[in-house]
Amino acid sequence: MASSSSFLSEDQLQCSICLDVYTDPVSTPCGHNFCMNCIKECWDTSSHCQCPVCKMDFPRRPELHVNTFISGLAAQFRKPVQKNTEKEKADSIEIFRSLMSYIERNQAELLKVMEEKQRAVEHQADEFIKDLEQEITELKRRNTELEQISNTEDHLHLLQIYPSLCRPPPTNNWTDVSIQPHLNVETLRRALSQLQECVDEEMKKVVKLKRIQQYAVDVILDPDTSHPKLILSDDGKQVTHGDQRQNLPDNPERFDYCVCVLGKEGFSSGRFYYEVQVKGKTKWDSGVTRESSNRKGEITVSPENGYWSVFLRNKTEYEALDSPRVLLSLKQAPQKVGVFVDYEEGLVSFYDVENESHIYSFTGQSFTEKLCPYFCPCSNDGGKNSAPLIICPVSQVQT
Repeated sequence: MASSSSFLSEDQLQCSICLDVYTDPVSTPCGHNFCMNCIKECWDTSSHCQCPVCKMDFPRRPELHVNTFISGLAAQFRKPVQKNTEKEKADSIEIFRSLMSYIERNQAELLKVMEEKQRAVEHQADEFIKDLEQEITELKRRNTELEQISNTEDHLHLLQIYPSLCRPPPTNNWTDVSIQPHLNVETLRRALSQLQECVDEEMKKVVKLKRIQQYAVDVILDPDTSHPKLILSDDGKQVTHGDQRQNLPDNPERFDYCVCVLGKEGFSSGRFYYEVQVKGKTKWDSGVTRESSNRKGEITVSPENGYWSVFLRNKTEYEALDSPRVLLSLKQAPQKVGVFVDYEEGLVSFYDVENESHIYSFTGQSFTEKLCPYFCPCSNDGGKNSAPLIICPVSQVQT
């Protein structure tokens, strides 16, 4: 005769509450089986008696008795599990005892290793802090030197000491520092290096607006070059675009298509600087041009055609009219633009005067004739761009 376990599986003898082989199985009036303790706990925590499987309600709590037949069947599946569980417990206890014995035998050595690791980390942390403090001290020193020379007018002295300001930061070996994963030292070094490069680059370009302003010249607009739709102020310091074309002689110097005007005086050597107010305008051009540059018909403004200029379009779009054009990203809209020319160096630079910031520089140019200040207020655009371009007296910034 075959045993009961040959046609029954363990799944068939599992309580639907604890999902384990029955322990003291009982049967409810609806015919479902559960462990005695499982069904009791289920009913003890509920306000009414209900079968967990079929949800049948019992008006009165049924009296339960162990189903000896099912209990006998379940015992055949439960005993091996109990043996395996006891063996696993015994194995775990033995492993724990072995581990504790190893720790006790090697406690001193383990403590020594831990102390050495801690000392190594503390040493690396100290070295990192020292290196970082050294970098900060060096940057502070350079900043102090920059502040000191910002007030000097001795350009020869400035050029002599400039190499010392451009010295690379001290080389420190931080490659082995690994104090904490979130402290990326290489990222910090790159950031410091980029900061220093920015400082050096701005030092080369700006060299402080205060010293550039000493080359200020008195620019007066030349009516003989003015487009017929432009209106010049009596003092020759302001220009606006008018709606009516004036009846003016078409002399060779006059712009006849582009609404532009030049300064009266040209410069063929040395350095010169002027400032023009662009406040309230939605578009404008300003810069310098060769005395012989074309002024008739449509003009492409570029260095190849003898124009070095920056412009504004659509209120926020700034460009340097280089070859190719360069889109400028300015943090703030300039209210007053400074234009500086170093004839012998082939340099034309533009500055935001109020923010004392560099806008753009044309470098490495070759000038062979007079350069004239160049202005284009653009069309008044139905009154939206009616504000004038104003040549301002230069007032040196305070540092």
